[in-house]
Amino acid sequence: MDRWCERGILGLVLAILVVGPLAIGAVRPSGFLLVQGLTSGVMVLWGVRFWSAGRAQLFWPPICWVVVAFTLYAVARYLTADIEYVARQELLRVLVYAFLFFATLNNLNRQESAQVISFTLLFLAMAISFYAIYQFLTGSDRVWQFIKPYPHRGSGTYICPNHLAGFLEMLLPLGLAYTLCGRVRPVLRVFLGYASLVILAGLAVTVSRGGWFSAALALLVLFGVLLFQRNHRLSAFVFLTLLVGVGVLVFPKSEVFRSRTGPLVAHNGKINDELRFSIWGPAVRLWRENPWWGVGPAHFDYRFHAYRPDEVQERPDRVHNDYLNTLVDWGVAGTALVSLAWLLLGAGLLKTWGYVRPPPNDLGGTRGSNRFAFVLGASAGLLALLCHSTVDFNMQIPANAILAITLMALLSAHLRFATERYWVKLALVAKMLGSGVLVVGVYYLSQQGLRRGVEYTWQQRAARAPNFSATQSACLQRAFAAEPKNAATAYKIGECYRIQSQDGGDNYRELAGRAMEWFARATKLNPWDDQSYLRYGWCLDWVGRQDESGPYFHRAAELDPNGFFTLANVGLHYVELKDYAAAIPWFERSLRLENNNNPIARSYLQIANRTLLEAATNDISAHLQ
Repeated sequence: MDRWCERGILGLVLAILVVGPLAIGAVRPSGFLLVQGLTSGVMVLWGVRFWSAGRAQLFWPPICWVVVAFTLYAVARYLTADIEYVARQELLRVLVYAFLFFATLNNLNRQESAQVISFTLLFLAMAISFYAIYQFLTGSDRVWQFIKPYPHRGSGTYICPNHLAGFLEMLLPLGLAYTLCGRVRPVLRVFLGYASLVILAGLAVTVSRGGWFSAALALLVLFGVLLFQRNHRLSAFVFLTLLVGVGVLVFPKSEVFRSRTGPLVAHNGKINDELRFSIWGPAVRLWRENPWWGVGPAHFDYRFHAYRPDEVQERPDRVHNDYLNTLVDWGVAGTALVSLAWLLLGAGLLKTWGYVRPPPNDLGGTRGSNRFAFVLGASAGLLALLCHSTVDFNMQIPANAILAITLMALLSAHLRFATERYWVKLALVAKMLGSGVLVVGVYYLSQQGLRRGVEYTWQQRAARAPNFSATQSACLQRAFAAEPKNAATAYKIGECYRIQSQDGGDNYRELAGRAMEWFARATKLNPWDDQSYLRYGWCLDWVGRQDESGPYFHRAAELDPNGFFTLANVGLHYVELKDYAAAIPWFERSLRLENNNNPIARSYLQIANRTLLEAATNDISAHLQ
């Protein structure tokens, strides 16, 4: 029973590691719900192992205490967050990551398990790289049935090429390490080498500068270590020379490479950061609001509007810097715990290194060592991720975060080769306590997964219904009934009723009243959403209650003072008040922020100017114009 449970856990973890990247990185609800369900299965089998094993024990290195501490901290921050629904979704991710870390560390610490996971991931990465190469060569903008907004860049099964680069850069050093110094059969070594080269090509066609630089740093560390190993010096030198030679011959002649590296520094000497620095500045100012505890889990995108710079008119989603993102969302306390986990992982690697490194006088060096290959390759891969995290947010992509956490768990498990002090025997009370934690975790993940699944089903039905129709609003209300804390759903229901009221009819006042009820719910569930205040104020203007609508528009302007759409709607409010002189500055500022896709400000600015001209001249030519 114990052995079959261990195999079942290995199969489920492999399924999670494979499904995540194939399901668009598990960023969509459907993909993460599948990962969440598989994680519950892992926990159930682990609970069975507690009682089926003759001598139940845990492997508990120091990093485990930090993982527990951060998980408890995440629960506390969720309970005090401003936007409950958003914080709960982030908490679910943290719980999944924590459970997978402990399950991998304690159930898959055999060398055979590490090899199966490594080889599966390498050949998966090879297959995804082939898909990315196909996208690059054919100019395809498809990822399964989705359209990606990154033309002429390979993204594989991810939407964003940078996230595919984050996935591949963690596995490329691992594949090369097994190829050069692993103890594998010749045929498998050839396949691993081939897979590594395809992964390298897949990384190249992502055209991700952060991925290129991070992978180059990881490979430099990898080959630097191997060049100091007598057994692998020659093979490492030959492979490194081959890679450098190909890079020197191919990259300078590549138009894609020149187009990405050429504009890295603009003519004025400034770095072309693609608006990253424009996001980092507001993130720092937002963090200063609550430096110790952060603004809340996954709250950055909802709080960013108040500090929006003029040049950023879209939603950034994340900070585009994992370190700063952690600081904003979780504060100094959470960032310190995450940093401590990485430091303890590094300290464990230093302690393990002497026990997995092959001795220099080993004459059978060609046989290699799989322990050494895994520790070296996985460490270099995680180093690449840490480097890339300075300019991207790969740890916010569930598939990439789960891969990183799995590698961290497997590396931590290698401490057992250095010492036996971290094994903890489980008495009856400890077994009962551990089983209780697993039962509570399975119940919570399953219950939340069921609610999220019902909500997502009705949301998908609403997406297929005619826009703003009665059918769509009915489906959205079913989704809200399943998950009554989602402010975005409440806002969409209000929009349905608002548009129906705008279309006219005898009951337009009743429909506007329903819309205001849902907008009011949305503002209570998410007090930082300026759009709900805008739409509430619009409804008041629509039904002739202009004397009540002013505070709602002003609140929206406070929440998003540099948003072109918000400013245009405030100007529209003054048009409803017939105060055209007050409306013109709002329209003009909105057009300065967004001059192209801004029909409201452009058309109503002309109307306001024409109306004032007519009133000033009272001339027939002005009326005709």
